[in-house]
Amino acid sequence: MSDADKPLAIIGLGNPGPDYAHTRHNVGFWLVDALADKLGVSLRADRKFFGEWTKLRWQGREIFLLKPQTFMNRSGQSVAALASYFKLKPDQLLIVHDELDLPTGTLRLKRGGGHGGHNGLRDIHKSQGEAYRRLRIGIGHPGDKNLVLSYVLARPAKKDETLIRHGLAQAIDALSIWVDQSWDKAVQGLHSAPTSKA
Repeated sequence: MSDADKPLAIIGLGNPGPDYAHTRHNVGFWLVDALADKLGVSLRADRKFFGEWTKLRWQGREIFLLKPQTFMNRSGQSVAALASYFKLKPDQLLIVHDELDLPTGTLRLKRGGGHGGHNGLRDIHKSQGEAYRRLRIGIGHPGDKNLVLSYVLARPAKKDETLIRHGLAQAIDALSIWVDQSWDKAVQGLHSAPTSKA
């Protein structure tokens, strides 16, 4: 099977439950939900994968969508279960997560690298190593490391949420290019897109 035919998994990170649904830490969930809505599919809970997931064909390619329901610091359990069951290699996984080190609404695709202190990525590293792909969604930084926990677990201001939602639309366009053409073209398209100034 060529790389162009291999199935891909798009996995959004977040915390389960209504208390966390609108927080900055859940923007990975936001992306998966937005993509599922665009493609007209619904995710279903499955204990086997410790999360909510679905399988679909997008532009002729098999795609898995997954939202781990394990809480952020156990995300790797869900990712490992899906990857093992469907025999997906790290290179076939795209992890979507919040990124403190990017301005709000800025998005970057990345392949490999460290976890940067992100608890979800840290846990995924344990089973997948660091070769998986990432979609980093900028949420900005509160300016003081002691404020980070309360910041990521809070809902963004309306202006910031608008920036993030605009970024998600750009991200879905880039993922469409990845699925249909290539990773490099997706990176080029997303990284050259103008950032919204809400």
